[in-house]
This record gives sequence, structure tokens and C-alpha cells, in this order.
Amino acid sequence: MITILISAIKIIILLGVLITIHELGHFIVAKLCKVKVNEFAIGFGPAIWQKQGKETKYTLRLIPLGGYNSMEGEEGGSDDARAFSKASIPKRMAIVVAGATVNIIFAIIVYFILISSSGTYVSNEVGEVLDGYVAKEIGLQAGDKIIEVQTQKINSKKDLDEALKQSEGNEIPLKVDRNGEILEYKIKPSAVENQITGIYLDDKCKIVAVEKDSSSERQGIKANDVLIEVNGTKIKDTNTAVQEINKNEGDTIELVVKRGQEEIPISLKPDIEYTYLLGVNLQPAKDTLANRCIYAGMQTQEFLLSIIDNLKQLFTGRVGVDQMMGPVGISEVVAKTNGFREFFEMMALISLSLGVTNLLPIPALDGGKILILLIEAIRRKPMKPQTEINIQLLGFAILITLSLYVTYNDVLRIF
Repeated sequence: MITILISAIKIIILLGVLITIHELGHFIVAKLCKVKVNEFAIGFGPAIWQKQGKETKYTLRLIPLGGYNSMEGEEGGSDDARAFSKASIPKRMAIVVAGATVNIIFAIIVYFILISSSGTYVSNEVGEVLDGYVAKEIGLQAGDKIIEVQTQKINSKKDLDEALKQSEGNEIPLKVDRNGEILEYKIKPSAVENQITGIYLDDKCKIVAVEKDSSSERQGIKANDVLIEVNGTKIKDTNTAVQEINKNEGDTIELVVKRGQEEIPISLKPDIEYTYLLGVNLQPAKDTLANRCIYAGMQTQEFLLSIIDNLKQLFTGRVGVDQMMGPVGISEVVAKTNGFREFFEMMALISLSLGVTNLLPIPALDGGKILILLIEAIRRKPMKPQTEINIQLLGFAILITLSLYVTYNDVLRIF
């Protein structure tokens, strides 16, 4: 009972904070633009607290799954000089974009603080050269600094891994700083073969997602199947499953998945993927204030770009809609967070996702409203009210349908 209560409190706090700062973004910019806000509300449903300000009514409602600013003239005509509809297009755009922008800024600040407080970063300085790899062959030494691969600047292990991956095993240039002397090499990264199944498991060995065009998808494995056996070994946890798959030496992996009450044997020929390595272990960076800021900045940038990349994969079909997570799935993940750091990392992730997604040019989202304002600016006259309402209703219907589908998948993943 206490665990359920703590989980509920965590979910309410996280959603409450993110919704509040989102709506505050709209509210503050509306006030700065001299637009009248009739009501500022957090939550939906019956009001549990209200306070009438000088011109704005502040309301807290029962269901903490949203919020809104009721601005004068936003939904219809108004003769008030301070109505939303009377404001200039740049001001209306600023008000609309403010909520998502605040979510993105909040996420970046929180993530930067979390990363900069850890003090554990990997530099570009070689700490150890490993036998059997190209680094040993060309004579790299401990203390060398890897500064450039394929014209890409190297500041961290992440930079090095990405540059080597992009090489695809082809010969590439490498620049090294050895005590101030710049050494240049032509290297062919060492290739390590990996067997890839294309399935993603939760901690109960349920398959939460199947990678598009993977061997698993071709063999008919589906999300919500449960992996119960690998090469004759009964699977009780995810670690065991990963270990059994990784140590497979044959051309195929013999799996058994449970779908409903049926147990289905599957002979899976894994896809082969190569990891390209230099063959070095890099040194931790010195724990200084400057390094904390530099490395936190780089990781925060990667954090932002990863969300944008995920959206690209969704729209290009590399990630299916069935792999999206809705309120139910997010609530489950939030409930499982351990400690303040993990909780705030999740808060930053959801805030950034909320902000970026909200800016997509889809009707009923803030990005859809911006698109309508851009059309108005190009046409130099507003869209017919009924046309705008119809567009918003269509967008709302699409979002509701998508939400129901995603929620259905969330429930299946849990149970």
C-alpha cells in the first residue's frame, strides 16, 4: 500500500511540475504581451481550489493530466482590446510557443545540473592500449590524446565511438597529440562481430518492441510476446536472456516465446552487426569545474539531439507507433524510479519530449496553432473561424485515437 502511495505521489509531482511550468510559459508571455487571461488552471475536472486575482482566476482541478490558460478572445471573437485575437501575429506566436519552450529549457537546465554534479566523464586521453587491436599495431601509447578521426574533433569516448561507427570499417585518418607533437595515421578500425536479434525486453522478459525489418520481425515475433527459453535454457530474468543470446555460437538461436496461452518455438537467424574499435581504454577527465561544465554541455546537447532523432525515426517508419509510450507507460516508468537523481532524469526526459512533441505542426498541438498563424501571416487575413475549428477538431480526434492506441499497448506491456 505504501509503495502504491509513493508511486502515485511521484507521478502526481512529476506531471504537476511539468504541466505547471508549461502553462506558466503561456501565462507569463501572455501577460508580457498585454493579453488578458481569464483563467489559469492546472488539471481537469471539478475545481478543488480557486482564487480570483485582479483579473485572472487561478484554479486547481481534480485530475492532474493537463492544464490550460483561458485567454480572452482565444476561442471566438471579442471586442476587448486585450483579446488574444486582437494581438499581433508575432505576439500570438510567442504566447503559443512559450509553453513548449519552457519545457525544453527546464529539461536542459535539470539535465545539465544532474550531469555536472556527477563529476565522472571520460576524456580523449588514452589510459591503456589493448592487445589484438589496431591501436597496438600503430603504436599508440598511454597518455596520447586522440584529437581527430575523419576530420571529426574528439573530446570524449562518445565522439570516438561515433566516428569509428561512421567509418564502417574503411580506412580513415587519425590524429593524435603526443606531448604536444601531432601524429597522423591511416587506420582501419578493428571489427567485432555482434549477433543482433532486434527485440527489446522489459525486466519481466516481455518483448516491449521489435525492431522494424529485423530478423525477429521476419520470424513473426511480436511485441507483448514473453521470452521463456533461449537455446534450451529457461529464462527467468532479462540478464539471463541477454547472456544466453550473447554466448550463442551457432548460426541460429532457438527461442520459445509465450503468446497468450500458447508457447511458440522459433529458430531465429540473428542479423550480424559490426562494432568498430580502436582498442584503447580512455582516461577519466580531471574533476574540475571547467570540465564539469564542458562535459555536461556536450552530454546535454546529445540528450536534446537524441529526442529529435527518435522523432525522426518515428516519422520515417524506423520506429513503429506501437513502440510509443503514453501516460500509462510513462506512469509505470516514473513509479519504478529509484532515488532523486533517477526521478529528475526521468522528469527532464519527459519534459524535453513534451516540449519537442508539442512543437510538431499537428492540429490541436501548439505547433499546429503556430502553423495556422503562419498561414494567416502569409494570407494576410485570418482563416475562417469554422475552418480553423474543423482543423483543430480533426487534429484532436487524431490525437485521441493515437492516445487510446498507445494506452492500449501500454496496458498490454504491463499485464
